[in-house]
Amino acid sequence: MKRLQEYVKKMMEEKREYKQMQARVKALPKEYKFVFNKIQHYMWNYAVGSGMDIMRIFTSLLELFETGVAEGKHVLEITGEDVAAFCDELLRNVKTYTAAWHESLNRDIMKKLKTED
Repeated sequence: MKRLQEYVKKMMEEKREYKQMQARVKALPKEYKFVFNKIQHYMWNYAVGSGMDIMRIFTSLLELFETGVAEGKHVLEITGEDVAAFCDELLRNVKTYTAAWHESLNRDIMKKLKTED
């Protein structure tokens, strides 16, 4: 029962953090908000597990964007024009579905080939 309570507490805390982050996103200028939301949507497609690894990246990205706004930078000065490549670089720091698929493919092949020897 205690584990369930801890799990629920953790989920509620994560939900609160997400809502706080989204409120900060809404405060961004229009272009920044648009790019952040597009990046977020793109990156959620690759998140594995609870998504908390990627939430840390979103928080860091939001801080980067807020700094860019404060410094008067255009959003593409931060991301570069190849926003997908920018996202892919951010994703290097988290476990993704594609990484999991790569691992699974290699593991399954190695397992099968080793049993045939």
